[in-house]
Amino acid sequence: MNMPSAFASLPGAAGELSITRTFDAPRELVFRLWTDAEHVRRWWGPPAHPAAVLEMDVRPGGAWRGCLHGVEDGRKLWQGGVFQEVKAPERLAFTFAWDEEGERGLETLVTIDFTEQDGKTHMRFRQTPFQSAAERDGHQDGWNGSFDRFVDYLARTAL
Repeated sequence: MNMPSAFASLPGAAGELSITRTFDAPRELVFRLWTDAEHVRRWWGPPAHPAAVLEMDVRPGGAWRGCLHGVEDGRKLWQGGVFQEVKAPERLAFTFAWDEEGERGLETLVTIDFTEQDGKTHMRFRQTPFQSAAERDGHQDGWNGSFDRFVDYLARTAL
């Protein structure tokens, strides 16, 4: 079935979001802070939309669901998906979709690879496909805001 061009995903690299970050912590700790809902809830979401709710069943086939809460407008932004791959402490892969006015939005796949070097963790984050550059860029801003909060949380967390 052909989709109308307004709903087709962007081709190739244009339809993929790729972010790399290095965290000053061992990857076992970084992985734990990505897979324990009590920790994830404290850094998930950009500063203007922190997570108010986050539930995770971190196993292949396990679901996750979260709600971002708008600091200024109180708007609730629900999202969720299913874990596709959980390979501690190397890789996470899960689907991601927004709940939009009672309907599930376009499902994307998030894949995160963690490697360690000299006690630091290098993260390669990918999300695909996107329907438009604006949608991809909005997610880039949101995820980078979350990752900035992750860095702050990591600095405050003595584990």
